[in-house]
Amino acid sequence: MTTTVQEVRASHLLVDSFEEASNLREEITQGTPFADVAQRVSKCPSSSRGGDLGFFGRGRMVPQFDQVAFELPVGQISEPVQTQFGWHLLVVTEQR
Repeated sequence: MTTTVQEVRASHLLVDSFEEASNLREEITQGTPFADVAQRVSKCPSSSRGGDLGFFGRGRMVPQFDQVAFELPVGQISEPVQTQFGWHLLVVTEQR
């Protein structure tokens, strides 16, 4: 029996350019904690929580963000995702 993910808990960071997001992704994959990078550079108010957005269901975020959040395996860092707000990196920390 397959369980459908109803909600994910994700963290993200928001920057102005694809290049910046790509460089930050490299920094994170080389060992800098995601939360530390998000606190340092993210333009989103969630930066004060290390980018943590808490749990959310499908359709609560803009479509491009939502699609990645529900397809990304727990613990994996996304490629840069563009929305009308800028460029995001996401990491899903829990699913339920």
